[in-house]
Order: sequence, then structure tokens, then C-alpha cells
Amino acid sequence: VTAEEIGSQVALEYGQAMTVRVVKADGETMPVVVVQNASVLELKKALRRHVQLRQARQGGVQHLRWKYIWRTYHLTYAGEKLADDRKKLREYGIRNRDEVSFIKKLRK
Repeated sequence: VTAEEIGSQVALEYGQAMTVRVVKADGETMPVVVVQNASVLELKKALRRHVQLRQARQGGVQHLRWKYIWRTYHLTYAGEKLADDRKKLREYGIRNRDEVSFIKKLRK
């Protein structure tokens, strides 16, 4: 357990943070902790940290190219793309324990 994870859990207890469940296409759910007034970019960074920690714990030192991932996939909530990285999650209506989908972009 890292100091960052402990800090996140404390923030959750005091209501300063929220858990956003990111659901992949295969049905896997990843609980990601972000501050209450987090932006879409902060959610993406938290998702990246979550995946990297999980990979390190499983012994895999796989390197993911996140630039490629964000070019190929996007996050959606209630059918709406979370396209603006600067926009707050609250502006999209995302609250504690809401589910955000991690979906592959369609080719044009």
C-alpha cells in the first residue's frame, strides 16, 4: 500500500474525494479515487496511476503508451463523451460511485 493510496482513503472518509468506477468494454470495473472537484484530465491521470499500480503488483512491468490509449479510447458518462479535459466531472453530472465507461473510438 502506497502513501498516496492511504491519503486517498482518508480523503474519501472525510468526503473530500469520491470514487468513480471506470468500466472497460470487457466488463471489468476499476474503482478510481479523485478529489470532489476533479477535472476530466485528473480522472485520466488517476486511472493511469491505478493501472500502473495494478500492473506493478501483478509483477508485470508492461509499459503502456497512454498517448495512444487516449487517441484510441474515450471516457463516456450517460452516453456523453468526456471530451473536454478542463471540464469538471461535476459539470457532467458525475457524483460519488457513478460509472464512467471506457470505450473504443469508432473509426471515421
